[in-house]
Amino acid sequence: MKKFLVLWSVLVLTSSNLIAHDMFLKLRSYIVEPNTKVTVALYNGTFDKSENIITRDRMIDVSVVGPTNQRNQLNKNQWRDGWYESLLDLDLKSSGTHVIGVSTETRIIELSAEDFNGYLKHDGILDVLEARKKSGEINQPARELYSKHVKTVIQRGSKRTESFNTNLGYPIEIILSHNPYKLKKGDELGFQVLRDSKPVTNQLVYASYSGFHEHADEGTHVEAVTIRTNSKGFGKIKLSENGEWYLRVIQMVKSDKEGIDYESNWATFTFQIQ
Repeated sequence: MKKFLVLWSVLVLTSSNLIAHDMFLKLRSYIVEPNTKVTVALYNGTFDKSENIITRDRMIDVSVVGPTNQRNQLNKNQWRDGWYESLLDLDLKSSGTHVIGVSTETRIIELSAEDFNGYLKHDGILDVLEARKKSGEINQPARELYSKHVKTVIQRGSKRTESFNTNLGYPIEIILSHNPYKLKKGDELGFQVLRDSKPVTNQLVYASYSGFHEHADEGTHVEAVTIRTNSKGFGKIKLSENGEWYLRVIQMVKSDKEGIDYESNWATFTFQIQ
C-alpha cells in the first residue's frame, strides 16, 4: 500500500510539473495610492497558484520602468522567497504608470511523445501539435529549449503616464497599445506581440481574468479569450469583467540547434481593470 501511495504521489507531481509552465507577475492590487509600498509576486505554475520558487540564477533581467520611461535594472538578489513564489518589495516613489519585467535564461526539457503532445494540447500550442500530426512526427519524443519573459503594469496615484508600452527588448514580448488604467469594463485593449522586436503574425494569444474557470470536455483548461495576431502582430481583447487580467503567449518553432527539436519563448502581461 505504501509503495502504491508513493508511486501515485510521484505521478501526480510529474503531471503537475508538466502542465505548470506559465509564469506571471502578480500583486494584491495593481492600483495603489501614493506613498504605498508594493510586493510583486512571481508565480511559476498557473494564474491561481505558484508551484515553486524561481531561483535567482534563472533571472537574467529584472527591470522597473517608471513614469518618465527611465529603466532601472534591479539586482536579482532583491527578491526574497515566499512559500511557493518569489517576492519583490518595491517602493515606487513617482506617481504614474510603472512597468515591471522579468526575463529568464533558457532551459531544456525532454519529454516522451505522449507527454509532449499532451502539454501542447493543454497549454494551447495547437499549431505545433497540428504540424506534428501532418509531418508524421506525432509519435516522436521532443527536446525543447524554452525561456519565459513576463511583465506587469502598476498604477501609482491618479496620473496616467505613457510608460505602459515600454519595450524591454526581451526575446518575445507583449506591448500594450493602451494604458489599461485609462480603460474600464467593456472597453477593448490592444496589444502587439514581438519576437526579437519584430511582429509575430498569426500567433495564438490567450487572455483571461481572475475568477474565470472553465474546462473543455477532455479536461483541458479554457481561457476567456482566444485570438490570433494580424499581419502586423496586433490583436485586441474586450475587457468583459473588472479585476485582474492576463495576456499569455507561447511562441514555439522548430529548432535548427543540434540536439534540440523545438525552441519556445513564453510571455505574459498582467494588469487590473477597475
